[in-house]
Amino acid sequence: MNPAAYRWGGVLFALAGTVAFAFRPVLIKLGYAAAPVSATTLLFLRMVLSLPFFTAVAWWLRNEPPLAQRDWAGIVALGFLGYYLASLLDFLGLQYVPAGHGRLIMFLYPTLVVILSALFLAKRPTARELAALAVTYTGIALVLSQQLGAPAEHRLFFFGAALVFSSAMCYAVYLVTGSQLVKRVGSMRFTAYTMMVSTLPAVIQFAALEGPAALELPRIVWVYAIVLATVCTVLPVFLVAESLKRIGANRFALIGGLGPVTTVLADFALLDGSLSALQLLGGALVITGVLLVTLKRN
Repeated sequence: MNPAAYRWGGVLFALAGTVAFAFRPVLIKLGYAAAPVSATTLLFLRMVLSLPFFTAVAWWLRNEPPLAQRDWAGIVALGFLGYYLASLLDFLGLQYVPAGHGRLIMFLYPTLVVILSALFLAKRPTARELAALAVTYTGIALVLSQQLGAPAEHRLFFFGAALVFSSAMCYAVYLVTGSQLVKRVGSMRFTAYTMMVSTLPAVIQFAALEGPAALELPRIVWVYAIVLATVCTVLPVFLVAESLKRIGANRFALIGGLGPVTTVLADFALLDGSLSALQLLGGALVITGVLLVTLKRN
């Protein structure tokens, strides 16, 4: 494949995966609002409903060359850290913070990715990447400026913010480490195996803390869970894995700047959010930052 086409394919995969992931906090908040469902139960539904898709992919790739022991160790560690623990912390945090606040805090992971890549992978960020990151964060600040100015309605807000930040750190470690492992394992197999691994602790946690009675939920919660498992989990994780393979962790993290914009738009449409001219300007700056990192100079 032509290198430019290969790279642009990675950019498109990153954009599509980012948009799909961006609806996750909105769907989680809708689930919480529809019924008294716990984070443990909602996470369990998301993982179990998505499991058949990842199992089918793993079976389809059963004839691939066997993995080395170190790769299996990496898959287990990243599955636990990057999908189970990061998701659990995010689900818990969103019980206490609005979707917009949560997405803004979660978006700190690009900065963490750049730092971790520089420290452990010797990938020094270029001036262009730093400029794109600055422009993107300026846009995010404008997009969520009104929400950030609103007073917290509950003392647990800061606890929820700490949980979401911890989720961002777990996801940043996953991106940095996974970008190297996926090149050896292959993006589809890597994604299928890590998601299968991450389902086990979610099931154990649900069995220990909740039980079958917790699944007696309104139909609308099941609808949210199904969409969360397919459109916002199965589809984007494969897109993200392939994007990491093609464009690397730093560029993917910067493209993720579109995520908060999408969340704000979804919040406006589904959770009675609001948009102002200043927030629209912030969205334009985010897009500009994405273009700075994805478009090459002639």
